[in-house]
Amino acid sequence: MEADEALGIRVSEIFFSLQGEASRVGWPTTFVRLTGCPLRCAWCDTAYAFAGGERMTITQVLARVAAYPARQVCVTGGEPLAQSGALPLLRQLCDRGYEVSLETSGVLDIAPVDARVFRVLDLKAPASGEAGRNRWENLACLTPNDEIKIIIASRDDYDWACARLREHRLTERCPVLFSPAAPTQPPRELAEWILADGLPVRFQMQLHRLIWGNMRGK
Repeated sequence: MEADEALGIRVSEIFFSLQGEASRVGWPTTFVRLTGCPLRCAWCDTAYAFAGGERMTITQVLARVAAYPARQVCVTGGEPLAQSGALPLLRQLCDRGYEVSLETSGVLDIAPVDARVFRVLDLKAPASGEAGRNRWENLACLTPNDEIKIIIASRDDYDWACARLREHRLTERCPVLFSPAAPTQPPRELAEWILADGLPVRFQMQLHRLIWGNMRGK
């Protein structure tokens, strides 16, 4: 515990909202957004989390989380795994009985993440500008309880994603989500591509954006 506390962690924000993505969409959830990210995706909607934030101990983070009524906790970013304190934070949240999810860019090693954590792993398509950073070794770490998310910003992104589905047999590993990049990819067009090709993927839009728009802390 003392070693974990000494690490500390830089937090961009902690807030209570509805989960807007993946299979737990709609559930009241406490979000812990950590500061920092090694990527600069072209469509990023949380650039404010690249820097700044508040240095906190893990004990302080846990106390803030406990102030909200949710049993669902999502650790997100930025890129949470860019901070070494993220691993003990995830573990201690699980130890306290929370249902914990991790939203990660997929460019850092997920193998050390506590096995109790539900991982939503991004694969970066070309329009993100970061496709060359995908850590393909992470796919071997995924279980059927995890999910892969690919944000689609163009037809080229869609074709790239379809090729990766086949090449890595992604849907045999875990559920795969295709999400339109706002505002560049019309949602209806992406939905029609998926239906036309009969893809075994889940189309998703960000529920929190539909309700509140691109509002910080929602």
